[in-house]
Amino acid sequence: MSIAVDTNVLVRILIQDPSAPEQCAAARRLVSDATAAGEPLLVSLCALLETEWVLRSRYQVNRKAMTTAFIAMLESPGIEFEHEATVEEALYLLDQFPTADFADCLLAARATHLGRSRFVTFDAGAARLPRGELLQ
Repeated sequence: MSIAVDTNVLVRILIQDPSAPEQCAAARRLVSDATAAGEPLLVSLCALLETEWVLRSRYQVNRKAMTTAFIAMLESPGIEFEHEATVEEALYLLDQFPTADFADCLLAARATHLGRSRFVTFDAGAARLPRGELLQ
C-alpha cells in the first residue's frame, strides 16, 4: 500500500466531525490498516499546510491544539511526512515565535532545509523568524 492522503482525509483523522461520521471512521481505519501493513500514509507539505488552514478557519482549532495534533501524527507509525525535518522545525519555530503563523514557519523551515541562508519577505512577522529578512 503506497498512499498519499488529501487534506480532507487528514481533517477527518484529526477532527471527529459529527456531520461526517462515516468519513471519520474510514479515515481512522485507513491509518490503522496502513500501520498494520507497515506502509505509512504520506502527508505532503502542501496537504499539511492546507490542513492547518482548515483546522484554524473552519473548526477554530487553536494553535496549541493544532500543534499537539501534528506532533501526534509525527509520532504515529501509520503516518509519515514529506520531509519530516522541515515539519519538526516548523513546529519548533511556531512554538518559539508566538506571533508567527504556521505557513510562515513552514516556508522558513523549508527554505533552510533547501540550503537557503535567507528568507526574504514583506511580512514583518515572518521577517522575525531565523534567517528572516524584511524586504524594503
